[in-house]
Amino acid sequence: MPEQKVLVIEDEENLLEALRYSLEREGFSVLTATDGEGGLQLAREGVPDLVLLDVMLPRLDGLEVCRILRRETNTPILMLTAKGEEIDRVVGLELGADDYVTKPFSMRELLARVRAMLRRSAMGSPAEPAAGNTVVRAGDVEIDLTGHTAKVAGNALDLKPREFELLTLLVSNKGRAFTRDQILERLWGYDYIGDSRTVDVHVRWLREKIETEPGQPRKIITIRGVGYRFEA
Repeated sequence: MPEQKVLVIEDEENLLEALRYSLEREGFSVLTATDGEGGLQLAREGVPDLVLLDVMLPRLDGLEVCRILRRETNTPILMLTAKGEEIDRVVGLELGADDYVTKPFSMRELLARVRAMLRRSAMGSPAEPAAGNTVVRAGDVEIDLTGHTAKVAGNALDLKPREFELLTLLVSNKGRAFTRDQILERLWGYDYIGDSRTVDVHVRWLREKIETEPGQPRKIITIRGVGYRFEA
């Protein structure tokens, strides 16, 4: 099996070298860049299996790099944010990052997240319909599982991979309430070690695409103290 490749985009040289050393000790092939533009170019040319992306970068900030990468590829993105910068974490998730760690972090925790994300990426989507079903419908929402497309009221939706998985899970189980932890386990994996706000961000993002009035949702319903369910 070829070495898995990790791209680290970080402008703090000491941290960059520590990340390179630790990742290489774990058997990863490591690419590095110290600014956003260089990192974006390496991501396109090197085709990494995962990107470690700092938020604060020269030339092109990490949020913009994340936005561009997610438009071009489904490569897992783990963002590195400074302590207390919750807005950056939320925005990063909305732009398509898969997870984040807050500086300062333990290298052991970061490596655990890297391994977990790569396992989930290799496994693909865990949200599966009943055997034999290739099209799932609920109300005016239709999901083509073979073509990996979705429509609402006949209009095609532009969904990111995790949004598609979330919509498939909810629509395939319409009327069933899922806790945030259940959704995390189904879509992010049992070994996910981020927090449940990741689910809330993705639900809000999905509502903006399928609800007539996202602020007063009629499809993805919040169950107070529990989580979410889909209503046809």
